[in-house]
Amino acid sequence: FFRQIYSQKIQTTKGTRHTSTTLNKPKNNMHSMLTSTIVRTAVPGVAKRVVLRQSAAAITANFANGSNLNTLFSSSRPQHCNFSTSSAGNKFSTMAIDPSMVVKNDPGFVTKKLRALNMKTVKTIMEELKAVDKDTDERLGTNELQNLLRKHKNAFTEEEIVQIGELFYAGKSGGSVSFDRFIQAIDRVVELEEQDTVERDEVGNPLGLGTCGNEYLFYKSHGNMEWNIELTHTAPKGIRDQLAYNAVKGVRVLFDFATGWNGEITTNKVMNRTIYLETIAAVPGMVAAIVRHFKSLRTFQRDGGMMQMFLDEANNERMHLLTFVRMKDPNFLFRLAVIGGQVGFGSAFLLSYIISPKFCHRFVGYVEEEACSTYTKIIHAIETAEEGTDLGAWRTQLAPRIARSYWHLGENGTVLDLMYAVRADEAEHRDVNHLCSSMEDGMQNPVSNTEKELNTMLLKYVHDIMDRTDSDIEEKYKPKAA
Repeated sequence: FFRQIYSQKIQTTKGTRHTSTTLNKPKNNMHSMLTSTIVRTAVPGVAKRVVLRQSAAAITANFANGSNLNTLFSSSRPQHCNFSTSSAGNKFSTMAIDPSMVVKNDPGFVTKKLRALNMKTVKTIMEELKAVDKDTDERLGTNELQNLLRKHKNAFTEEEIVQIGELFYAGKSGGSVSFDRFIQAIDRVVELEEQDTVERDEVGNPLGLGTCGNEYLFYKSHGNMEWNIELTHTAPKGIRDQLAYNAVKGVRVLFDFATGWNGEITTNKVMNRTIYLETIAAVPGMVAAIVRHFKSLRTFQRDGGMMQMFLDEANNERMHLLTFVRMKDPNFLFRLAVIGGQVGFGSAFLLSYIISPKFCHRFVGYVEEEACSTYTKIIHAIETAEEGTDLGAWRTQLAPRIARSYWHLGENGTVLDLMYAVRADEAEHRDVNHLCSSMEDGMQNPVSNTEKELNTMLLKYVHDIMDRTDSDIEEKYKPKAA
């Protein structure tokens, strides 16, 4: 009897892939073979495992009563799997799952049970994967991933598809990923979306991504950002944070006095304040990048993409400056003050960053909190200014061309739109620097890294599938309203 069990060949005769497996196990594994016989059934677009469990004693009893092998297997099969007996002795074939049994929230399967995706969504994804699988090896490479995303033009632009391809190629070092692992990765990010932690987690990404690309790839668009930001404050913790907070408050008092900010807000005061502020704000990011660059050269170690992030921050602040100087040309004394600020503040910040990067990032975080407050006051002044005033004119005055192109403000983007965009940038710098003040060496760039970007891609992809196919996945997994 047992020899008959172990020599049994299981062969699927339905579906898109046909496999034949010979179960040839030693006698000491007999019990595990009888209690957990795994049969792969062919389902349109997905391979599903059906685990047939029955004790060895029950099987032996049934066999003693004259039951053949097909009867034994069929006695424990799930009701929604229709097994039919072949005339060729001990072989049986599988039939596709009854579509009526694919109900709402029915857990999906690949090589293991999924936690978030249901069978309807899994089948749709698998069908799309097979459609772009030109090599028919059931693996997804860079070109195949890009072709897959091009099926979802409403969710991805061509620029995004090219960038995602570069990130995937870097993350896999030119390799590919199996269809099963790709679906598991989608299931993982959908589940993590509920926890608002899609960037990184302790389980590990099923895509098996490396971090090489973080060292040289950085994609960050400052267009189409969320403009309605919150004015938040990170309370100081410890002496280091308290020193940073008090230093910023002290500088704020002196700067307000020097620019006459405590009185009525005018366009001239706004220009003087923002132009000088941006010449200072562009220093920390560049200093951080330079110090990290030399440290990487000195220690022969990776930086985790932090250097690219701070270079982008410095350039972003520089773009603020280049925009504002199109609206007002600083005079000679103003330019001298800028040189003095660069020499004084630049030297002090460089020395401080070499001594304590965490102190400097906390300091910049508090500076950006003040910047968010300043731009909020400017926006309020523009929106409430009377018609015919210089401030009121900014509601309709076109922003400089460099601003409309950089922030994607559109052909009719106004100065008011510009102020909203700049404030959104400062809010991001605020959050990033506060985060960096608590990061340890070796951590990856929190703004743009390979895993984060590909997780975002997976979410957009599956959300588009759900929108297009009216998937029955739970309402909580649908995209949150902006």
